[in-house]
Amino acid sequence: MEPVYKILIADDHPLFREAITSVIESGFTGSEVLETADLESAMALTREHDDLDLILLDLNMPGMNGLNGLITLRNEAPTIPVVIVSAEEDKQIVLQAITYGAVGFITKSSPRSQMTDAIQQILNGNVYLPSDIIRTGKESHRRSRHEDNPISPELLNALTRRQLLVLERMSKGESNKQIAYNLNIAETTVKAHVSAILRKLGVHNRVQAILSASDVDFSQYLKR
Repeated sequence: MEPVYKILIADDHPLFREAITSVIESGFTGSEVLETADLESAMALTREHDDLDLILLDLNMPGMNGLNGLITLRNEAPTIPVVIVSAEEDKQIVLQAITYGAVGFITKSSPRSQMTDAIQQILNGNVYLPSDIIRTGKESHRRSRHEDNPISPELLNALTRRQLLVLERMSKGESNKQIAYNLNIAETTVKAHVSAILRKLGVHNRVQAILSASDVDFSQYLKR
């Protein structure tokens, strides 16, 4: 039986809410969809339903004040994954949203199948970024150093072998559950490793770790 999800769509365009609702209803049968059109009621619904599996958040709806709304919502409900759904395609804004704790970014121009796939990946515990953002991520660190700085060899050498193995799997987009299964360790152990990795690398969240590790050749560090 397919898992049933509870998803909140926070967007001030009724037509777009309707479109996303139909994507969810056809792709995730039986799931419950809640809808709201401004940040204040999104916060109220989040307090009321602490069992939400996902919030799809529009950056430009009333009360959001850009990324501030995301920060407010993340502080209010740190355990509920938030995905930004926006017409915005500016790479810096996408990366900033991720820095502030969003687990994904879906552009409103995405085709339906891509939206379904993105939502599925996020519900599986992975992070979703538009592929062109990840592709262009490499050359941008000359412009914005902290968003995309590659990890120095010293920092990588400071990680234990097990932490390197966890980071390598994280950078492939695996969730904690998948990493636990593949490395044959408990999921709580994976979580502890992830926290230690973020601390040692000096990054705030999983996505920053993944972006900064995207160029690392793990085999040379794992030889030692």
